[in-house]
Amino acid sequence: MNRLLPPLALIAGLACAIPASAQFQKSEDAIKYRQGAFRVMAEHFGRIGAMANGRVPFDAKVAQEAAALVVALHKLPFSAFAEGTDKGAPQRARPEVWKDGAKFKAAIERMMSEVAKLDAAAKGGSLDAVKSAFGATGGACKACHDDFRARDYSSN
Repeated sequence: MNRLLPPLALIAGLACAIPASAQFQKSEDAIKYRQGAFRVMAEHFGRIGAMANGRVPFDAKVAQEAAALVVALHKLPFSAFAEGTDKGAPQRARPEVWKDGAKFKAAIERMMSEVAKLDAAAKGGSLDAVKSAFGATGGACKACHDDFRARDYSSN
């Protein structure tokens, strides 16, 4: 049995690496997937924000759990920005996502870097560190929204 584990782990890893475009039958499915992933991620990020902004008392354990969930979720929506997912369902993704892929990728990488720092700050248990990391992460999110997210949903 122990000899089977490495090959099984390799097969499972390869199966998880299938491109997102193969995961979705229709562009509408990809759009709904990324919207759902962003919604859940925003919910947990908001819990940290409520503590960072003093709306609720700081609870290091809750901050750690919320940050861990943001880390677990933060890559999911980006797998669903495949070619052809600019149409198919109402969405707020601007055409620049597909027209300026390098800039979009840089924005994603910045957000991912800040999310990792937020997770580390939450693990440290310091409210001041969480506040600082929350602000930087929020700034990365806002920068991406400013460049790549429309104010209103499209009508397609």
